[in-house]
Amino acid sequence: QVQLVESGGGLVQAGGSLRLSCAASGRTFSSAAMGWFRQAPGKEREFVAAISWAGSRTNYVDSVKGRFTISRDNAKNTVYLQMNSLKPEDTAVYYCAAGAYGTSPENYYYWGQGTQVTVSS
Repeated sequence: QVQLVESGGGLVQAGGSLRLSCAASGRTFSSAAMGWFRQAPGKEREFVAAISWAGSRTNYVDSVKGRFTISRDNAKNTVYLQMNSLKPEDTAVYYCAAGAYGTSPENYYYWGQGTQVTVSS
């Protein structure tokens, strides 16, 4: 079993940066792909980024390419999402997830509780 705890969310002005962290417990972290998803009010949960278990593969939704970077440190059981050049439309609750590499929420078996990111214009 894997437990995930996100941190690093907050309020930032447009153009600013935030780094989200997701700390995992459990022995299977290093063998699991990790993903970040987000959900804005009234919208469905959306894929943001994914990273394979070794960190050799990454994938991003088009709207964040060139602005967000996903990375992981298996020694620290932590995955990160560096978010630069933030826009108001990035406002959402951000969730990290562990499971099989992919863009669908159905690929992921474990989810964190979410962290709020609010970008003001």
